[in-house]
Amino acid sequence: MEFDDAQRVALNKLYSGCILCGDVGSGKSRTSLAYYFTKECGGSFEPSYIPMKNPKDLYIITTAKKRDGKEWEEEMVPFKISSYDIKVVVDSWNNIGKYTDVHDSVFIFDEQRLVGSGAWVKAFYKITKKNQNHWLLLSATPGDTWSDYIPVFVANGFFKNKTEFNDKHAVFDRFSKFPRIKKWVDESVLIRFRDSILVDIEVKKKTIRIQKDISVPYDEELFKKTMKERWNYFDNEPITDAAQLCYTLRKIVNLNENRIETVKQLIEEHKKVIIFYNFDYELEMLRQLAYKIKITKAEWNGHKHEPLPDGESWIYLVQYTAGAEGWNCITTDTIIFYSLNYSYKTTAQSAGRIDRRNTPYTYLYYYYLKTNSWIDRAIKKALSEKRTFNESRFYVKHKTA
Repeated sequence: MEFDDAQRVALNKLYSGCILCGDVGSGKSRTSLAYYFTKECGGSFEPSYIPMKNPKDLYIITTAKKRDGKEWEEEMVPFKISSYDIKVVVDSWNNIGKYTDVHDSVFIFDEQRLVGSGAWVKAFYKITKKNQNHWLLLSATPGDTWSDYIPVFVANGFFKNKTEFNDKHAVFDRFSKFPRIKKWVDESVLIRFRDSILVDIEVKKKTIRIQKDISVPYDEELFKKTMKERWNYFDNEPITDAAQLCYTLRKIVNLNENRIETVKQLIEEHKKVIIFYNFDYELEMLRQLAYKIKITKAEWNGHKHEPLPDGESWIYLVQYTAGAEGWNCITTDTIIFYSLNYSYKTTAQSAGRIDRRNTPYTYLYYYYLKTNSWIDRAIKKALSEKRTFNESRFYVKHKTA
């Protein structure tokens, strides 16, 4: 079984309640299973295989794509977990509520989904309470702000609940119409808590990422007119809020034949290409391109769940929200980001689809198509600062444009 030094170092540091953090493709799944096999169940796999002394039921909460693709089952094979008389469940985050009564088991929460205080977070609290000292979280991007760490801090007993966390460390803006944290206090405490539970897999990558921003034109006149008049010329109706304004502006910059022509040129150069997009109207333009140039096409989105294509030349059209995580590809070295995504986390996860340990490629190519418009510049700036683009702030900033 392949298990490298970076994984061994991380395994030695792991204990229940940790966040195992590593880039996409760093081997978090196998390392977490090694933790389960050795530290939770008393087995050993190096230098030779020694069976588990105290086998425990294992529950893995992951993405629907990973569950359906049986990726976790493949990772379990070297540990021979299927040979034990235990329950092994791999299910999606959508079904986490089904396991709130499970106790005396080990839980691995894959691709961190714990934000806010919704149903998933409440289920997570119940599960970790009934299975104290027997759970791990896995994440490539564990948190953009301190708020993202609240569920894990509470589950580890650092705070009683979200209210106590906010009372001690958050200062809210009194003049905001909606709850907005103005600043954080006593951050040294939060840093200490975070550092105590974060365990990194520090992998020395053999791949080299070549990232290129490609500038494409857009209808500047319509863009300025829309900004000034706050009118949606696609649907012939007024724009009333930040979300509508940003959606309309993005449609203006994205619906441009020059953008499609740029994609065509990149396909001719690289032959096998994954293309990430945001909106259905972009998908339709990309479908038409595939038909026009007679290239093999497959899709992964809310409508279709098709596997990666085969052959010498193909395109795989992936919608960010549906396919940013939970799968990998080692048959191409190229990703085109047809339009920018608001989320740094989603963008990073999307880029990681081809940056795998077992890829045969050394150089990986990433093309980011963008215009010189205000909105594309603002999104790109947010991503470069590793944060999520905020529509409301953009709206306020350009309200009198």
